[in-house]
This record gives sequence, structure tokens and C-alpha cells, in this order.
Amino acid sequence: MDDGTSFAKVAETLEQVSSTTSKILKVKHLAELLRILRPEEVGPVVRMVLGRPLRGEKKDMLQIGYSTLLEVILDISGSEQKELHRLYLEHGDLGEVCFHLFERKKEVPLFEKSLTVKSVTNSFENISKVSGKGSKGTKERYLKSLFLNAKPIEAKYLVKMLTGEMRTGMVEGLVEEAVSNAFGIDREEARRLHTILGDVAILAEKAARGELKSVRLCQFTPCSFMLAETAKDAHHVVEHFGKEVYAEFKYDGIRAQIHKLNNEVRIYSRRLEDVTEFFPEVRERAEKSVHNFIIDGEIVPFRDSKPLSFQWLQKRLRRLSGLAEIMKDVPVEYFAFDILLFNDKETYMLPLKERVSILERAIEGTGLKLAKREKVREEGEIERLFELSKSLGYEGLVLKDPDTPYSLGKRGADWLKLKKELDTIDAVIVAAEYGHGKRAGLLSDYTFAVRSKNGFVVVGKAYSGLTDREIEEMTERLNQITTEDLGFIKKVKPEIVLEIAFDSVQKSNRHDSGFALRFPRIKRIRYDKTAEQADTIDKVRQIYYLQGQRDK
Repeated sequence: MDDGTSFAKVAETLEQVSSTTSKILKVKHLAELLRILRPEEVGPVVRMVLGRPLRGEKKDMLQIGYSTLLEVILDISGSEQKELHRLYLEHGDLGEVCFHLFERKKEVPLFEKSLTVKSVTNSFENISKVSGKGSKGTKERYLKSLFLNAKPIEAKYLVKMLTGEMRTGMVEGLVEEAVSNAFGIDREEARRLHTILGDVAILAEKAARGELKSVRLCQFTPCSFMLAETAKDAHHVVEHFGKEVYAEFKYDGIRAQIHKLNNEVRIYSRRLEDVTEFFPEVRERAEKSVHNFIIDGEIVPFRDSKPLSFQWLQKRLRRLSGLAEIMKDVPVEYFAFDILLFNDKETYMLPLKERVSILERAIEGTGLKLAKREKVREEGEIERLFELSKSLGYEGLVLKDPDTPYSLGKRGADWLKLKKELDTIDAVIVAAEYGHGKRAGLLSDYTFAVRSKNGFVVVGKAYSGLTDREIEEMTERLNQITTEDLGFIKKVKPEIVLEIAFDSVQKSNRHDSGFALRFPRIKRIRYDKTAEQADTIDKVRQIYYLQGQRDK
């Protein structure tokens, strides 16, 4: 019985892709694979290539912990943990480690069965359905069945897919180009269709089935969002646009599209996930409209006429039990700022100034709110509105050219976001992890802490901001002050101080401080400071409250 394309062919193609730095060759190798696949295999393979095992889900939707994966790898390969750690320090890539361990694996199935695209996809789907008591053991059995039949090269890419850490250099844009080459689609047309469909795997599926002519913007197929470039300051904005533009408050919530068709309403996040069930009040408000539409906006936790911090939304997401109580505790508003489809007309190609008036009609009488918007031209006007935005608890401004269309899937200069960095925190490294790829064998991911009455308490982790040379020097310093070596991570004496920039402070149960810095990045190493001169938890707490994000 023919079960379709072998998974080995996919793994071998990914090895070719990974082995070259040439984008042209990466595209060529993937296009050649796509041409020989069955139509029903094309979508799953594209998702595998991008490290997203199943349709429309996040990388971590399989919920397989590293410990579970390592147990299966060690069990089947018959290797010791010490050998695994040695190989990881050498390669900095768990997939590569698995390849070397499986070259001499000791356990093989009684009746070996070759893996196929179909069988691997079925295994991923089966794993995704497992939950509740005993789920860990069930997932281990599915994994063991996969890896027992895997050749070394297959095992390598199974690990990469399961962890979402492909590192082949095959980004969405190159996959899009490979789809274009494989199925003879004009490059610009492929890009346009991709932004409408939102998912390059769906683009590939439809191309393989010859269904591209019917593609148009429609409800319940979330499309790619337009994004904004960053502006340095108000002067930069004025210089860039050189004319009157729209200034909107920048909301700190969940970017979301609302799709309405007759009596049905669905809400999609920026990751194109359906989040309708978590925000029933937003759905109910949208249902009141007499029109059909696709609108773009932001879901914001909101109480007493002012926004709450983003962390409040985390109480809503992924929590369906007790939702009625959570809705009372964390009320939300939807601020609409654009419209892409109105009744049967695609509106995203119209100028923004026309879309704004259409948007007002679409949401009239629904309870959905229009984003705060003013016309500005001068630096003083922008600065005044920016300060107003911050004083009301928003993040800043988004400045938009009123004469431009909505560019699906593009981060363009037609929209500029303006936000000021918060105060920085001087924090101390208390642990460090080994990096991946070119950072293999280097301690490049740093857990940092601030001072408290009871010692140092963790407020976050950062891995960006240092140069390659600084990382090498940091690795040498951290090795000298290591107090406990746990294999992938080292605990160190609290001696090295970093200046950390961040977007905001959140409450957090993950850290012993009770707080976490949102989007932290390293500004510089504070060679001039000792650990005793690092900032305290009191400063973190003060910043949190100054944000206007006080808990109940």
C-alpha cells in the first residue's frame, strides 16, 4: 500500500536547505520537493519546514517538554546524559545532537516501518489531542513510535519540528518564493495571495490543487495584518510625512481582526488564531451591526474609563473555566481602527481617510469603540498628543498617512509608531544558558535579578544586545564564577551587572520577585557597578505602579 512521500525525502531536502547560505538554492531545493508531493501533502510539509507541525496552531501546541523529549531520545539511542550534554555544547542544536546519537542507536523496532509525510502528520495530530491525567505517558509512547522508526536524518528534523527550532534559514518569504516557483505563480501575485490567505501553507495547498483563481478576501480566513515602522521622535515623524497625518493612540492589548458574516462573528489574533471563545462580549457587540465586515483593531483590558496592563489579558486567554467571573474581573473594550472588507466590497485598497468613514458606519450602534484619532502636522501637536496618550495609560501614538491603502502583511513607512522607552534597570546575572547555532558553546542567554531584603530576586531573561565579542568575554567571566553546572544552564555568583531596557513591568508568577520585565534587552554591561549597586525590587515595583497599572 502506497502511503505517499517518505519523510526521509523531506528531511533530506531540509538538510540541503540548511547546508547552503544561498537563498536561491534554498528556494530551488524546496520548490523541487513541493513539485513531487501529493496535493494533500503540500500544506503539512510547508508547516513542517516552518516548524509549525499542525495547521493554524502555535509552535508549542504539541505541549511536549524538553525533559520528555530528552527521555525518549536517551532511551532509544541508549546514550548517557553526559554524552548528550557534551554533544549539545559542541553543536548547540538538539536536532544535531539527536542525529549523532541515532547513528549508533541501540533500540530498533521488531518490524521496522518507514516514516511518511502522512504518518508523521498523523502522529503530530494524535499528540496534539492528548491531555489530562496520564497525558505525559501517552505522548511518550507516540514519540517513541516515531523515533524508533526514524533514521538519523529523520530524527534530527523531527526534533527540530517538535521544538519549533528549525534554524534552516527557510523563512516565510523564501517559502512563498518556493511555492511561486514550484507551481508557476507570478512572484508578486503569490505575495498578494499570501497576504489575503494569511498562511503560506494554505497558499501552497491551493496552488497545488489549482484553486488560486477563487482566492479573495473573505470572512473566516484571517489575512495578514499591516504593521508600523518605529519613529525616533516627533521631529522624525514630521520630516518623514511632511503633511497632515492621523495620530491614533497606541493600545497595549491584543491586535485582533473581527470577521462578521450575517449572524456569525469570529475573532482572530495577530497569529491568526481563533480567540472568539475568550472574548464573548466583543463577539456580542459585533453581532449588533447590520453590516458584514472584516475590521482591524485592538482588544484592551479596560476599567473605569482607562486601560489596564497587558498582563490582565493573560488572565482571559486560555481560560474557559470560570469565564463569567474572569469577564467581571477583566473587562475589555475593542478599539477599531481600520476596515478591510465592508459588506461585499474589499476596502483595504482604498485610502485610509475613506476607510475611516466606512468603519464608522460598520460599527455604529454596536458598542465597539473607534480608536482615538486626531489630525496633526507640527511637532508640538504630536508631542502634546503623545503626552496625553501616556498620561491616560496608553503606549504612545501610531501616525498614519491618510492617503494610503492598508498594506496586508507589510511593515511599512505609511504607519509609524512612536513610543518612549521606560527607565532602565541595572540587574545582576544569576544564571546563564548556552546558545544555539553560531552561539553553540557560548553562554548567551542571561537570567537577571535585582536586590531585595532576602537576596536577589529574578525579574527576567535576555539574550539580545551584546556583540559576539562581548558574548565570548561574558562566557569566560561566567565560567569563572559558576557555582552550579546543570548541563544546559549554569548558576553563577551575582557579580556581573547589566543595564536592561524593557517595554513595561508585569506581575508574574514565574519569577520569585513577583514581577517580569516585558521585552527586555541588554543596553550595555555595567563594568562600573558592583552587584551591591544594582537596582532593587522597590524600583521595579515603583515603575509598575507609575505605569498606572495598579492591581485591585
